Amino acid sequence: MAKQKKTAITPTREENYPEWYQQVVRAAELAENSDVRGCMVIKPWGYALWENLQRGLDRMFKETGHVNAYFPLFIPKSYLEKEAEHVDGFAKECAVVTHHRLEEGPDGGLIPAGELEEPLIVRPTSETIIGATYAKWIQSYRDLPILINQWANVVRWEMRTRLFLRTAEFLWQEGHTAHETEAEAWEETRKMLEVYKTFAEEYMAMPVLTGEKTAGERFPGAVSTLCIEAMMQDRKALQAGTSHFLGQNFAKASNIQYQSREGQNEYAWTTSWGVSTRLIGGMVMTHGDDDGMVMPPRLAPQHVVILPIIRKEEDREAIMAYCNEIAVDIRKQRFHERDVEVVVDARDINAGEKGWSWVKKGIPIRAEIGPRDMANDSVFMARRDTGEKQGIAKGEFVSGIVPLLEEIQQGLLQKALDHRARNTKEIDSYDDFVKFFTPANKQQPEAHGGFALSHWCDGDACEKKINDELSVSIRTVPFDREESGAGECICCGKPSPGRVVFAKSY
Repeated sequence: MAKQKKTAITPTREENYPEWYQQVVRAAELAENSDVRGCMVIKPWGYALWENLQRGLDRMFKETGHVNAYFPLFIPKSYLEKEAEHVDGFAKECAVVTHHRLEEGPDGGLIPAGELEEPLIVRPTSETIIGATYAKWIQSYRDLPILINQWANVVRWEMRTRLFLRTAEFLWQEGHTAHETEAEAWEETRKMLEVYKTFAEEYMAMPVLTGEKTAGERFPGAVSTLCIEAMMQDRKALQAGTSHFLGQNFAKASNIQYQSREGQNEYAWTTSWGVSTRLIGGMVMTHGDDDGMVMPPRLAPQHVVILPIIRKEEDREAIMAYCNEIAVDIRKQRFHERDVEVVVDARDINAGEKGWSWVKKGIPIRAEIGPRDMANDSVFMARRDTGEKQGIAKGEFVSGIVPLLEEIQQGLLQKALDHRARNTKEIDSYDDFVKFFTPANKQQPEAHGGFALSHWCDGDACEKKINDELSVSIRTVPFDREESGAGECICCGKPSPGRVVFAKSY
C-alpha cells in the first residue's frame, strides 16, 4: 500500500471539501470567525489581498469613466418599500434599527430606548437610497450620465454562513449609474460585466462564463441580471459578480426624472453592478491545494519570501546582509503594474515551521538561504504552484523573478481552464443528466457534477423541478445560446432555442 503524502491541511479536498475550505482560510491566515454570529475578522494577509483586488478593480472602473462616492449605511424603511419586488427580495435578510440609544433598565442592564419615528434598514444594497439622491441631482439630460461606484460594507442576515462565501456582513463595491437612454444603460450593463470577466481571468486567474440569469435568479427589481460564473475545484459553480439592467423600475420608484432634449419629462434608465469579498473565497477554491492557499502573483500580497537559515549565531549578520541585498535587487523590478514585493522573514522560529507558514499562505516564490548558499553565491528556490525546488545562482534568481511570476500566473489560469473543460459536458438525456449530478460514491459526495450544457424550454416549471429534485440551477443563459442550435428541453422535451449552463452552486 502506497504511503499517503503528508499534507498541511486536513482533511484533504477529496476527504471533505467544505471542511478543507474552512481550514485553508484559517491556515492561510485570511480570516476567522468573530464573536458576532455570522461575521468574520479579515486578518492582515487576507485584507492585503482584498486591497489588491480593490486597487485593480478601482483602476479599471476609473478607466471606464466612473468615480467613487459614499452613501449612508442606514436606509429608511419607506425607501425600500417603494419598489415592491425589491423589498420582497431582501425582506428576510434585513437588519433593522428601531431605537437610537441605550438606557439602564430596572435590573441594571442596558435596554433600547428612544424609539425612532421610522425604522432604519442597515444597508443590504443601496439602490433605493442612491436613487433618492439621484432624484435630487438630476434635473436635465445635461446632468446625465451619472457614473458612480461605492466601496462599502453591507449586511444581509444570513442564517447559514461560511467565511468569505456568505457572511452576515461583507465588503464589496456597488456601482450605480443613471442614463438618458435605454441603449446607454444596456451598454453600461454589458461593459461592466466585461470588466468583471477581464479582472477575474487576468488578475485572479479564475476563468468565468458570462451570460444572463433566468427570471427566477434575477436581482429583485431588475429587468435583467448578467453574471460571471466560475467552476470551483469541487465542480460547483460560484456566482462571482453581477451586473443589473434596472430599466426604469427604480427611477420610477425614486422619481428620478429629467427634462429631455425635446423638453419632455422622462424617467432615467439605471444600472447597478457589484462584486464582494466572495471573490477571495473563489480564489481559495479555484487555486488552493492540500497544503493551503495558492496565490495568483498579480494579486498576492507579497511575491517572494526570503527565509534566512541561521544555525550559528556568528553567521547571522552575514546571512542577513546577503538576504537583504537580494531583496533590494528584486524590489527594483516591476511586475504587472506593481513593484515586485519581497519580505525577508527573520523571525526566530524553527526553519521548517517558518517555511510551512508561507506555503499555507500561498506566497508564489520562496527562497531559502543558508551558509552554503551564501558561499556558492546562490539561493534554494521553491515555486508554490508546482512545488518545484532547485538551487539557482543568485543573479539568475533575481533576473528571472518577473518572468517566473508571469509563468505562474498563466499556469494557474490554464490549470483552471483545463479543469473546467474536463468537467463540462453536453447532456441531452434526463437520465444522463441525473447521473451527472448524482454522487457515485456516498463517501465522496463532491466527486461528481460540473457544468452541464443542456437544452431548456424557458419554462419556470422545468427550472423549479430540476432545482427541487437535484439541487441544480441554471447558472447562466449564454449570450450566444442560439449558436448551440435548437433542441429539446432536458426536462419536458418541449422545443428549446439553445443550451444553458446547469450546475450545483454556492
